[in-house]
Amino acid sequence: MQRKHFLILLGLLILLPTMVHSQPIPPFDKIFDRWGPRIHPSDLRVLQLDMTPDPVRERERITFSATISNLSHYSTRLSLLVKDRDEVVTSVQDVLVKPGHNRIVFPHTGYRFSRHEHCFIVEVDIERTKRSIDVVKEFCARRTYAGWTLKEVRIGPLFVEDLDMFPDPVTPGQEIRFRVRLRNDGSPIRGNIRIQDRDQTIVSLNDTYLPYGHSEFHFPYARYAFQRFDHCFTVIVDVERTPYRTDAIREFCAKPLGWTLKP
Repeated sequence: MQRKHFLILLGLLILLPTMVHSQPIPPFDKIFDRWGPRIHPSDLRVLQLDMTPDPVRERERITFSATISNLSHYSTRLSLLVKDRDEVVTSVQDVLVKPGHNRIVFPHTGYRFSRHEHCFIVEVDIERTKRSIDVVKEFCARRTYAGWTLKEVRIGPLFVEDLDMFPDPVTPGQEIRFRVRLRNDGSPIRGNIRIQDRDQTIVSLNDTYLPYGHSEFHFPYARYAFQRFDHCFTVIVDVERTPYRTDAIREFCAKPLGWTLKP
């Protein structure tokens, strides 16, 4: 009998480790394994950041939305913040981010634009640790005539369709006035328009609105000395301190036949 009990006890000792390891995972451990933080901020990328409306005017309420790429194979809940420098613009809490691309819509905000340029970042809060998410490009809002925009402002092409001078012909010592007919094939812009003879600025119009399509601009009178054999004029448009040279359908050169721009 003792020998039989000994054999049973020995068998239990051999089988017990196997039984322990084959036990099912407790429910609590399953939940933690599924929902516990498995991703790192480096797994995230900001692919796109948008504003609605865009462009936005002063004192309008806006909504930000972001396309976040999760490069890991896990889903997790986390908090996201849109910031301008150190200022929180808007935030969303406990949002589910799945593997792949996620579109996150943030709550409305009455954020006020006050500087020349506002560049936004998206920050993630994982386990109370905040860190900026890498972006594929800068997301900077610029001021345009229609309002602040995150969209890329396309300058031109700009074409000079006609350039006139009054009086024409002009005699030495007379004040002259220019009229320019411009065509803007790009976005509506606001900038400075100047007429140059080589590197010398003759006259300019500041803070001028250039809508899409055809526009005509009358410059103030200016006194300019005609001294060389010919004077060829170009039109330059400055937008946010960047000069853009315009194309012209022909050369506009004043020649010493009474100094005229007429063909």
